[in-house]
Amino acid sequence: MDHIIEKNKRERKGRVYFSKETEAAIVKYNSLDPTKDSEERSNIYQDYIHYPFYKLTQNIIHTFKFYYTEVENLEHLQHELMVFLLSKIHLFNPENGAKAYSYFGTIVKRWLILYNTKNYNKKIKKTGVEELTKDSSTYVWNNVDNYGKKKDELSEYIDLFVEYTTDNILELFPKKNDAQIADAILELFRKREVLEVFNKKALYIYIREMVEVKTPKITKIADKLYDIFRSNYIHYLEYGYVKFQ
Repeated sequence: MDHIIEKNKRERKGRVYFSKETEAAIVKYNSLDPTKDSEERSNIYQDYIHYPFYKLTQNIIHTFKFYYTEVENLEHLQHELMVFLLSKIHLFNPENGAKAYSYFGTIVKRWLILYNTKNYNKKIKKTGVEELTKDSSTYVWNNVDNYGKKKDELSEYIDLFVEYTTDNILELFPKKNDAQIADAILELFRKREVLEVFNKKALYIYIREMVEVKTPKITKIADKLYDIFRSNYIHYLEYGYVKFQ
């Protein structure tokens, strides 16, 4: 589809590449039947969606300097991303409150964070930390805003997780003692910004000070909370919102 990109570069020069028209096209694309309306969907994608996806992925890659890749040409990476976005396009629903630009931009950034982290770790194993010292420091400082955003998103999710589990604690843990243990663990999340305990053993002692219970019981309740946290966090990372279940 290189001809589509070149055509749009000429025609859209100076114009917003991801506009309300783009969002309307995505909504229209999703409303059509993939089998019966395949040709119309293809035309909509080529005329209104392909180039905005191309520019969105390009801008995010270069803005946040996601350069640890398995490919030599960044356009190959963009192609992977655009295929991924197309596989997720049906999930966009404007009724959820998110704008298409923000929704797909978030998906791109999260995909690239995971992708770059994986490839950077591979590079460390192959090359050695010593040879990467200068390069890695540049990477970290250039991406400090990016990782800050990731941290903020995690913090936001933790707040949602704590709120949900607190509000539903008696349903999740019907036994009074189990609910007390769960609440003690959640208290660590509530105080995470001022908590100065980092050792796992010390955390167990900290919890036992609030609730008189043996370690295996704490582990059992913690595992259940972790299952809730993990399964819903994956959904949050992928779709940009969470519906706890």
